[in-house]
Amino acid sequence: MQLRTIDRSYENAIRILQSRRRLKRPSVRLGSDIRGLTLTQIPDTLGNPNLMGTPSIVGTKQWLHQLGYSTTDVDRINIIHVAGTKGKGSTCAFIESFLRVSGKRNGFPRKTGLYTSPHLIYPQERIRINFRPLGRDPFAKYFFEVWDALTTSEGHSRTLPRYLQLIALVSLHAFIKEDVQAAIIEAHHGGEYDATNVIEHPVATVITALGMDHVKQLGPTIENIAWHKAGILKSGSHAFASPQEPPAAAVIQDRASEKSIHVQFITNDSSLPANALQLKPDVQRTNCSVALAAVRHFLEVKSNQGAAPLSPFDIAQGISQFSWPGRFQVVREGVFTWFLDGAHNEMSIRKAAQWFIESSQEQRSSVPRILIFSQVSEQRDAESVLERLAKDLGIGQIDHAIFTVYNPREAIESATAISARSEDVTHEAFTKTWKKFHKDSCVQFEPNIQSALASARKLGAKAGGMHALVTGSQHLVGSAL
Repeated sequence: MQLRTIDRSYENAIRILQSRRRLKRPSVRLGSDIRGLTLTQIPDTLGNPNLMGTPSIVGTKQWLHQLGYSTTDVDRINIIHVAGTKGKGSTCAFIESFLRVSGKRNGFPRKTGLYTSPHLIYPQERIRINFRPLGRDPFAKYFFEVWDALTTSEGHSRTLPRYLQLIALVSLHAFIKEDVQAAIIEAHHGGEYDATNVIEHPVATVITALGMDHVKQLGPTIENIAWHKAGILKSGSHAFASPQEPPAAAVIQDRASEKSIHVQFITNDSSLPANALQLKPDVQRTNCSVALAAVRHFLEVKSNQGAAPLSPFDIAQGISQFSWPGRFQVVREGVFTWFLDGAHNEMSIRKAAQWFIESSQEQRSSVPRILIFSQVSEQRDAESVLERLAKDLGIGQIDHAIFTVYNPREAIESATAISARSEDVTHEAFTKTWKKFHKDSCVQFEPNIQSALASARKLGAKAGGMHALVTGSQHLVGSAL
C-alpha cells in the first residue's frame, strides 16, 4: 500500500496551523472535573469563575510523550516560565537579552530559546533561537516532525492540539532539538490551565503586572485572574513578580505558600542606567528589573554548568541590545515619526498614551499629531479601550483620528476566529466615543490598515511632518511594520 504523502512546505505548515483555530470561543461551562483536573479548587471567595470549554493544558503532556519527550527532556532546556497580563513579552525579551550576553562572555548559556505570543507578522516569530526567529524552512521542518508524530501515532488518542497548543509543542520540540541551554517560555492568556503549564520543573517563574484582561476566560475578578496566573508557580522553583495591587499580591502569596515557596516582589533596580532609552517609559524599567532578578537567580542556580554572575558591563550591554518590536517602538521615516504600541486593553492603552505624549513633547514641533486606532475582539469592549485612550491623550493632543478595521480571521491576538461588526457600525461607535473628548479633532475612517497608513502619510506630507500613534491591536501594529 502506498503511503500517503503530505506537502511539507512552509506554506502548508501555516495552512494546517491556521486550520487548528477554534471557530468560536466555547460557551459550555465546565463541570467540576475533566481528565483529572479538579476545577473546584478555585476558591469560592474569588467569585464564580468563568471556565468554558476544555482547558488548554488537557492533552499537552500526552502529546509530548507521543513526541518521545519525558519530563527530563523538558527540564534539560532550563526553563524560565513567565505569566502575567502586561509586560510579559518585554520581560521575556529582557531575560533573553541578559542570558545571551552571559552566553557570549562565559559560554553559558551558549544558546537561548524564546517562545512568546502573539506574533506581529509571521507565526515563526513566536519561536526564537538566540533571539533570531526560526527561518521558514526550520519552522516547517519542526512543525511537520510534530504534526507527523501526532497524526500517525498508533495506540494514542487522535485528538489533535488546537492552534496555541500546537505551536507551543513545536516550540518545545525545536528548543530540545536545537539543544538550547536556557528557554524563556511565555504563557498564553492564563497560567494554571495554560498549555505551557506542562512545564513541571522551571528554574524560575515570573509573574508580570496583572490587570483586568481576558476576563471572560479568567475572571470575573482580579483575584480570579491572579489565581490563574499564579498557577505557573512550582514547588522547588523560586518565584519573582512585579509589584501588584494588594488583592492580586495576596492571592499570589497564598498560591506560593501552597507550593511551599517564596515569591519575591521586585521593585525598580537602582543599579539600572538612569537614561537608557530602552527603559522608557518607566514600566519598562520595572520589566527590566524583574527580568534581571530572575536572570541573576538562574545564573546562580546554574553555576555548576559554567554560569557566572552578570557584571555591570553585561547588564548595560543586555539593556543596550534589548529590542521588542511593537512595544513602545519609535520608527522614523523622513519627517514622519511613527509611535507603535500593540496595547489592546485599558491597562496597557494608558501606558501607550502616556508614552506617546511624553515622547512626542520631547520632540515637539508644529507637526500634527495623528492617531490610528483599530480593534476587533470578542474578548474586549473596543469602545471602552478607545474611551480610555481618548481620556488619557488629553483634550487637544490629537489633531486627526483615523479609525480602521481588519479581517478578524487574520487577527493574531487570538487563536480563535471571530466575527466582525460592519464597518459602518464600527465607524459610528468609534467616532461617537472619540468626539466625547476631542470635539475639535478631525475624524476619518479607512476600510483597511494600509489605507489608514496612507492617509496619515498624506496628512503628514501636507504639513511637512507628523507624529502618529498606531495602537489598539497587535495586528494593526504588525501591519504597520
